[in-house]
Amino acid sequence: MALQKRRRGPARTAQQRSAWMKKSGENRPAVNACPNCSAPRIPHRVCMACGFYDGQQVTAGKQTEAGE
Repeated sequence: MALQKRRRGPARTAQQRSAWMKKSGENRPAVNACPNCSAPRIPHRVCMACGFYDGQQVTAGKQTEAGE
């Protein structure tokens, strides 16, 4: 019976998962509108635009510059 020689670390696991998600078109996560600001976001993730998750402010979110 074959056994692994070394444990795969979390960084390597994350890199492999990221590459797999980029490569596979049908397995990409769905993109929904944020209920707070209507910006596109992945379900079950904090909105990067406003910082809300599940109706609560979790992070500050991205601040738009005055020039834009």
